[in-house]
Amino acid sequence: MLSGKKKSAQSLAVLRAYSKAAFRYPGLLIAAIIAVLVIEASAVIAPLYLKQFVNTLASTNAVAEHPWTLYMILGMYGLVMLVAWAGQRVRLFSVGRLEARSMEDLYNSSFDYLLGHSHDFFISNFTGTLTRRVTRFARSFESVTDNILMNLLPAFVFLVGVVIVLSQRSLWLGMGLLIVTILFILLQIKMVLWILPLRTRRTEEDSRMTGALSDAVLNQSTVTAFAAAPFERSYFASVAESWRSATSKAMDGYTFIYGILGLFSTFIEVMILGATAYLWQRGVVTIGDFVLVQVYILALLNQVWGIGRNMRQLHDAFSEATEMLDILELPHGIRDAIHASDLQVPKGGIAFDRVTFAYHDSRNVLENFMLTIEPHEKVALVGSSGAGKTTVAKLLLRLYDLTSGAIKIDGQNIADVTQESLRRAIAFVPQEPMLFHRTLMENIRYGRQEATDDEVIEAAKQAHCHEFIRHYPDGYETLVGERGVKLSGGERQRVAIARAILKDAPILVLDEATSSLDSESERLIQDALLKLMEGKTVIAIAHRLSTVMMMDRLIVMERGAVVLSGTHDELLAHGSNLYQKLWEIQAGGFLRED
Repeated sequence: MLSGKKKSAQSLAVLRAYSKAAFRYPGLLIAAIIAVLVIEASAVIAPLYLKQFVNTLASTNAVAEHPWTLYMILGMYGLVMLVAWAGQRVRLFSVGRLEARSMEDLYNSSFDYLLGHSHDFFISNFTGTLTRRVTRFARSFESVTDNILMNLLPAFVFLVGVVIVLSQRSLWLGMGLLIVTILFILLQIKMVLWILPLRTRRTEEDSRMTGALSDAVLNQSTVTAFAAAPFERSYFASVAESWRSATSKAMDGYTFIYGILGLFSTFIEVMILGATAYLWQRGVVTIGDFVLVQVYILALLNQVWGIGRNMRQLHDAFSEATEMLDILELPHGIRDAIHASDLQVPKGGIAFDRVTFAYHDSRNVLENFMLTIEPHEKVALVGSSGAGKTTVAKLLLRLYDLTSGAIKIDGQNIADVTQESLRRAIAFVPQEPMLFHRTLMENIRYGRQEATDDEVIEAAKQAHCHEFIRHYPDGYETLVGERGVKLSGGERQRVAIARAILKDAPILVLDEATSSLDSESERLIQDALLKLMEGKTVIAIAHRLSTVMMMDRLIVMERGAVVLSGTHDELLAHGSNLYQKLWEIQAGGFLRED
């Protein structure tokens, strides 16, 4: 549990972030505040005309002597109410525009900063949690703004106005109303603090139930395969039972709170009206003042009654916003150097110079790793699992920073260039490509967003995607589903290769680009890869040795170091070595050239 001091600091941080967003539109903010003042001033002034109207009715002589007086009073009352109506329209318009624009800014800034976090950050956090935090951070602005500009500020302004008006009639009446209202507010605050743990518990159980539901739905195929539906039903039922228990306790708490507050509000109304009656008996106030006080009490209690609800909503909004604020205040794990320049790749030579790297302070995956790749050279990294092959690719893309050493491209340290320019210069085809839930055309075009449809289709043909795409009813406009689940593994891989072909970067990294293909598809892809690799510097991470036959040089890795280097024939002729053992293990599974 967070301490009260830390919670206050977090709430202030949220307020600062939201204030900064709102102050970007000062015209709308000022218009909303002025509208609030106008509305509440009208709410204070209008009952004064009702009071005058009643007093005039009570005076027979006044009506007889001035018959138009009643209509003039009603006219002024109507005019004040018309001003209040106009103020309401201005407030709704300005607050609505302010919230929409500020929330758009918060969405964009949160999304932009979130994407800037490192690869390690994203693999350490749930995707659903991150997306929910961005959404809640933006939407909480609406809740905070509504509660301040539509509820709390109006209640405060109205209370001040009522106390001033009543104090002019009787200081005791005005001060008495102020004191009991403050006591009512303090009671609500006390009640809110009492019920917060119950609300927190209910929220936790709600999140737990949502997580259980999401987990089961995402793993539906596993549930079916293991005939585990009865187990999942039982597990979800236990989670739902915990949620019901927490919800019931929270609801019982609300019942108790509303009962206490209802009694206190009745006490306030009776007490103030009783005091007004006493003052009337003493000739201090008039019959019209009874109407004035009654209208004020009903309006004030209606506004003050909602303060407890507003505080709960603000607490929830601050809590939800704080989750995203933690991410916004977390420094990016991988950052550009202060004076980083764009990477220039005239040739494409790559050098790993005494590179040492470890994940999360564990043992070194690479230690004093040395490797030089000449421009346009095609190199395959081979070795047993855990040798560090994929780590080499991740470091080249600067998904992680080195522990020591340097990686250079055409003599430029990748730590001194912008990450964007570095990754523009590298086309990466991962072992398990992830696609957007967009059309095939959009997914392939992701390699080069400005490419024409004809260029996309040509890349698809070279990657042998066109063969299966043309069989879909919607062709290139076919949606591929979340992460590309509507496509087979081989089809996703070919789309990823088409994307790389379209990008046409000077450096190409293949993380076993044919691993998801059957033998027939692999033969097709080999041709596409040969075309793709022309004129490029290539690093191919080979888990299946059948992919290394087209490479200029093979780099055999073991425990994060280069142990052998040479062509396929040279390594086999070397005698007993690690490469020969790997080759013998996979001898039955590679593609032989005809």
